[in-house]
Amino acid sequence: MSSPRHLLTLADLTGDEFRRIITRAIELKALQREGTAHARYPGKVLAMVFAKASTRTRVSFEVGMRQLGGSALFLSAADTQLGRGEPIEDTARVLSSMVDLVMIRTHEHASVERFAEASSVPVINGLTDDFHPCQLLADMQTWFEHRGDIRGRRVVWLGDGNNMCHSYINAARLLDFELVVACPSGYEPDAALVEANSDRVTIISNPEEAVRDADLLVTDVWASMGQEEEHRARSVAMAPYQLNRPLLEKAAPGALYMHCLPAHRDEEISTELMASADTVIWDEAENRLHAQKALIEFLLG
Repeated sequence: MSSPRHLLTLADLTGDEFRRIITRAIELKALQREGTAHARYPGKVLAMVFAKASTRTRVSFEVGMRQLGGSALFLSAADTQLGRGEPIEDTARVLSSMVDLVMIRTHEHASVERFAEASSVPVINGLTDDFHPCQLLADMQTWFEHRGDIRGRRVVWLGDGNNMCHSYINAARLLDFELVVACPSGYEPDAALVEANSDRVTIISNPEEAVRDADLLVTDVWASMGQEEEHRARSVAMAPYQLNRPLLEKAAPGALYMHCLPAHRDEEISTELMASADTVIWDEAENRLHAQKALIEFLLG
């Protein structure tokens, strides 16, 4: 029996596969909008293991499986044997013998890797401290819907060099775009990941210089889950990197901007941009549903 495909980071895909998932996500969105059934997987079950709180990840995967004809099972790590010290590998062997695929949202990326090594079914990283690949599927779907292929474009990441930033670095390599990371000293993304993608990634500390000629500006909260105690210090350091109208106007004409949500309005992004009539942030949020359905199809075959 062949080993299952997993999505632990975007590096588990080729550039062509990434584009195929985006294309299929756009198709699935159209089918859903026109009311055409696409329940390809009746009886299939997705187990969702959560060690971190979630709104969009849980709802999009649960609704997505229902629209595909299957069902989703919510499992809190605190309420399962994982929370009582059962080895991850043991849980993986048992759970994967009963369900068709597993989505995990947790802290340490190594936990997802260990689970996948012992799993007999596909495993999806719903978010770890290091990577958030599912959000990039939705972000890139949103770009493709509004602007076409992103190859050769200039994308600027503003703020903390976090799990989203790491996934943007992987996306830059796979989809062949330029990524500029604008962040304060001490908050840079993983140095090894930047070095491995030095032909695609540049770090610039000056946000106004970074956004010049940018086609897409992206940001995220300044303090991720587990970093709340650092919020005050982070807010001071990152204040110049707020995504707002004056900064957006320094980018290329027609530039888009995104935020994966939840957002702290008037911190990392201005209320004005969040409330703008032409923002694509709400498309981006909805596209979690469609992109993940396309991913599920890809992994189940």
